[in-house]
Amino acid sequence: MKNTLHFKIYPTTKLLPENWNTLAVDNIFLSTEYLEVLEKSAPKNMICHFIGIFKDDVLEGIALSQFLNLNKLQSFGKRDKCLKTSVRNFIFKNFSSHVLFIGNNMLTGQNAFYFSDKIDKNLALKSLKKASEVLKDIFKNKGQKIHLVSFKDFDVAEISDFETSVFEDYFKFSTQPNMVFEIRENWKNFDDYILDLNKKYRDQYKRARKKSEGIVKKKMNLEDIKNHEKTIYDLYFHVAKNAPFNTFFLAKNHFSIFKEILKDDFLFYGYFLEEKLIGFNTLIKNGSVMDTYFLGYDETMQREKMLYLNMLYDMIAYSINQGFKEVVFARTALEIKSSVGAKPVEMFGFIQHSNSLINRKIDAIFDYLEPKTEWQARNPFKE
Repeated sequence: MKNTLHFKIYPTTKLLPENWNTLAVDNIFLSTEYLEVLEKSAPKNMICHFIGIFKDDVLEGIALSQFLNLNKLQSFGKRDKCLKTSVRNFIFKNFSSHVLFIGNNMLTGQNAFYFSDKIDKNLALKSLKKASEVLKDIFKNKGQKIHLVSFKDFDVAEISDFETSVFEDYFKFSTQPNMVFEIRENWKNFDDYILDLNKKYRDQYKRARKKSEGIVKKKMNLEDIKNHEKTIYDLYFHVAKNAPFNTFFLAKNHFSIFKEILKDDFLFYGYFLEEKLIGFNTLIKNGSVMDTYFLGYDETMQREKMLYLNMLYDMIAYSINQGFKEVVFARTALEIKSSVGAKPVEMFGFIQHSNSLINRKIDAIFDYLEPKTEWQARNPFKE
C-alpha cells in the first residue's frame, strides 16, 4: 500500500484545521477547546504542539505533543527523602531533563492521538514517529536538545499497534495502573451502589460521612473559582509537592481558564468548613466517561474529616446519578481508590533516549528510577 500520509505540526490552536473537532468527537482531551486550555494555562515548564495527519489533503489523524523541561522544576516531589530519590533527581536533571511526550503527561489514558478508520494505523504511527523527530529538530534549533521521547498511555489492547519494526529501538515500560471505576447497569442511583457494598465497606462509608459533618460542599462557578484562586492553588500545591514524583506544577490560573473554556464540561466542587475553603475536587465530562482531575485539601482537615475518601464517594455519586458508564480515577492513592471499587488497568508506554549507550540500558535505568508503590487491592462489594 502506498504511503500517502503526511503531517503538519501546529504551534498554536489558532492554526488548527477547521474540521479538527470532527476527529476529536469521542475524546474531549483532543478537542480544540481542551487544547486551548493547555495553550493558555499549561505548566511553566511545558510547551505543546498539535499534529495533524493527512491522507492526501484530508485530515484523518490528530495528536498532541508536550515538551517538558524538568530543569525548570524546583522540586520533583518531597515525600520520599532517601538516597535513591537523590540519585534519581540527579539523573533526571543531568541526563533526562528534556522530555518530549506524544501524549498527555497531565492525564492517564490514551489521550495521545486519534486516527480515522480511513488510514492504516501502522502508517499513521510511522507518521507520528516522524513528527516526533521533526519536533526534536525544532527544539534543537532553539538550543534545547531532547533527551527522551515517550509515547504514552496505552492499555494491553492498544500496545499491539506499536509492536512493529518502527518502534524496535523503543523500550516498552509499565507504570502505576490507571484506576477505573466501572458503573454497573443495575445502579440507577448512588443508593444502589451503597446497597452493593459489603458490611465492612458500608461501615467505612458511614464512618466517612459521619466524620464530614459540618462540611458544606459547593459547586463553584467561574466567578467563585476566580475569587478563591489563591486558596485553591495553595491547596493544590500542598498535595502536589508531597507526591512521590512530579514533572510539572499547574499554572495558578489553570482552573479558572479550564472553567472559562470548557464551561459545564468542567466541574469544580469546593468543600467549606465555617465558610473557609478547605478542599476541592474537579471532574471532566468526556462522553460517557467521567475523568477525575486535580484536587487539593488542607492536610489537617483531610485527616480529621476523611476528606479525600468523601471526595471519592461524591465523585462516584455524581457519576452514577448522571448516568455515566465509568469513572477514571487515574494513578496515585491506589489502595483507597480500590476500597471504593475502582479496579487497576495496566498501562504501558514506549520510551527512547537520544544517547544510544543509555538507550541500550534504558530498561535497567527505568526500573531503578520509576517510583514503586506497594499496595493491596480491595474488593468492597458483596460476593
